Amino acid sequence: MSNPDRPGGTYALAGRPVARVGYGASALARLRDDRPAAVALLRRAVELGVDHVDTAQFYGDGLVNDLLREALQPGDGVVVATKVGADPDPGGPFPMRLAQRPEQLRASVEDNLRSLGTDHVPLVNLRRLEGTSRIRAEGDQLVDLDDQLAVLTALRDAGTIGAIGLSSVEPDTVRRALPAGIACVQNEYSLVERDDDGLLDLCAAEGVAWVPFHPLGGVLAGARRVADEPAVREVAAAAGVTASQVGLAWLLHRSPAVLLIPGTASLAHLEANVAVGSLRLDPGALRALDGH
Repeated sequence: MSNPDRPGGTYALAGRPVARVGYGASALARLRDDRPAAVALLRRAVELGVDHVDTAQFYGDGLVNDLLREALQPGDGVVVATKVGADPDPGGPFPMRLAQRPEQLRASVEDNLRSLGTDHVPLVNLRRLEGTSRIRAEGDQLVDLDDQLAVLTALRDAGTIGAIGLSSVEPDTVRRALPAGIACVQNEYSLVERDDDGLLDLCAAEGVAWVPFHPLGGVLAGARRVADEPAVREVAAAAGVTASQVGLAWLLHRSPAVLLIPGTASLAHLEANVAVGSLRLDPGALRALDGH
């Protein structure tokens, strides 16, 4: 499933091949006061061959979805993937609150449809907040997976959503969900965060796309950053590219099932991220990175 004319080739997502280098739209919230710049960034992504965009209603309390609605056209053929399991909470201590109950999942899908200006979303990821998630479900937000999949499957059967994915999940959850038909898994994963190596391999074997978030590490204070690793810096210097590009390229080399969704509010960074699709790491570089 490769296509040299698309960034990084292609892999199947929600029933169609998409470029392996996509775009994570959360960073568009930084451009709240410069809407034309946000729209121009999205249009440039499409020009560069990006046809998989990751979003959520809780990104900027609907702002990011609204920007996607303005910038993307039906003819662009972009697979828009959104997330449910949390809703915006702009007045709270954190910009989102858990919304795991089945009726909340359905309402979240409807909110996404309204803000995106559509009656169909190609892919909806269920964020379960398991594993290494910094926020954990408790109380009435601790909901059985089968109850959640039931409502999403009903929405899929009705044609409201095209496919179901999982986010922030442990291997047992993925195994339980596979019979329901899972398009992708979104978990934290990078060169410096490889606890899910086995889960990635399981997904690849099942034809399920692996969509890593925080692909360059360093999210929390003191956490390792891919770009700071000596081996990464050495490979980058030898190849004449940035350390961040090497970190993203390693992910593409890790498995053909990997789909990248790096986020940025910068046109220059967007173009650098898309260029990773044509960056080839030789066997010696890959050995150095794997053994760092």
